[in-house]
Amino acid sequence: MVRRKFSREFKIKAVKLVTERGVAVAQACRDLDLAESVLRRWMREATVAPATAFPGNGQQHADLAEIAALKKEVAKLKAERDILKRGRQWMRHRFEQPLATPTSRGK
Repeated sequence: MVRRKFSREFKIKAVKLVTERGVAVAQACRDLDLAESVLRRWMREATVAPATAFPGNGQQHADLAEIAALKKEVAKLKAERDILKRGRQWMRHRFEQPLATPTSRGK
């Protein structure tokens, strides 16, 4: 069986369904096709630290966000470097070939 992944928004909506609308946990789990233990864990996580709850799918920690930004920058810089390398190789190849001189006719 494949492990399902849920977005942060889905988890928040599932928790609000129980806490704000007053739907029973068992009923919400049947409606959302979840195990009760999963929904109860989400409710506990949302109660303990609502701002930082469910960081995996929707909200990254500061370290991970910085690492992702740096990886993106490294990829961009590598692409720029490769473009310059190719241009330098092309220029070297272009100017290393001797220029064609017109042949003299009629001598």
